[in-house]
Amino acid sequence: MTSFQSTTRLDTTPIKRLRRFRLTEQLRSMVRETELSPTDFIYPLFVVPGKNVRKEVPSMPGVFQLSIDQAVRECTDVLSLRIPAVILFGIPSHKDERGSEAYDEAGIVQMAIRSIKKEVPELVVVTDVCLCEYTSHGHCGILRDGRLVNDESVELLAREALTHAQAGADVVAPSDMLDGRVAAIRETLDANGYPYLPIISYAAKYASGFYGPFRDAAQSTPQFGDRRSHQMDPANAAEALREVEQDIAEGADMIMVKPALPYLDVIRQVKDRFGMPTAAYNVSGEYSMIKAAGKNGWIDEQRVMMEVLTGIKRAGADMILTYFAKDAARLLNR
Repeated sequence: MTSFQSTTRLDTTPIKRLRRFRLTEQLRSMVRETELSPTDFIYPLFVVPGKNVRKEVPSMPGVFQLSIDQAVRECTDVLSLRIPAVILFGIPSHKDERGSEAYDEAGIVQMAIRSIKKEVPELVVVTDVCLCEYTSHGHCGILRDGRLVNDESVELLAREALTHAQAGADVVAPSDMLDGRVAAIRETLDANGYPYLPIISYAAKYASGFYGPFRDAAQSTPQFGDRRSHQMDPANAAEALREVEQDIAEGADMIMVKPALPYLDVIRQVKDRFGMPTAAYNVSGEYSMIKAAGKNGWIDEQRVMMEVLTGIKRAGADMILTYFAKDAARLLNR
């Protein structure tokens, strides 16, 4: 007579053991759903006047304000790590109420574009298009009676984008969150012979407390007030979809959500709704928190860095703007 195991044992023993593919790194890699690559990253650079300047940002360890010659060297390093792109932020020698150096053909970013494209032509150069780094008051456009004037400011942003294109930029990225700026930039670029230059729109940019260290790096802290009149309320997600829809209609080729970590739900909704190439900005405050906690031994910095970047990609980001790009690329290239 054949003996069988008791039905009780069969009922309580798992038939599907989800741990089976977790036991070794080789097995885990076979079923991994989200894969990070250095080609997912865009590395932000802060460019300043002068020569041989490499000044670390106190609130952002490992991030530097760079003169153009140093920025070119940094770009060579970036490309060697298989990171395909940088985004440039400029810190001018002179600021005024209209941010005139932002759209000056001899401005700091325009000169940096020319040098980088000459020395590292394979690297994609994205430029941030905004006025906040260039205005004496630190706001994103022209002020009148203490208020940001939308349409006149948009005209200056379009001029700025055009000078970036003329200098050789591969992509322009308006970050101001003013109404109609994508349409104005697209029209200006097309009318001046740049119909194929892509626009990455900061389509859902929130009025966030996570930008503090960036404002140290870019020297763009508002002299008064804040930017809640044009950047989005952190409580709103449906509004982000309306912003994205409008920017796509105006001609954006890629859209961006900023910051990344508090808005992973927005990234996912944007990707699912529109299916557009989607970027996310892993911003300065997110970076600095991990750096500070790692320095104090409270977390494993490398492990948390990779977990965060994987989470942003898993949420739907096709590209990630991050100050961790070089560190993460070194790990991935191993």
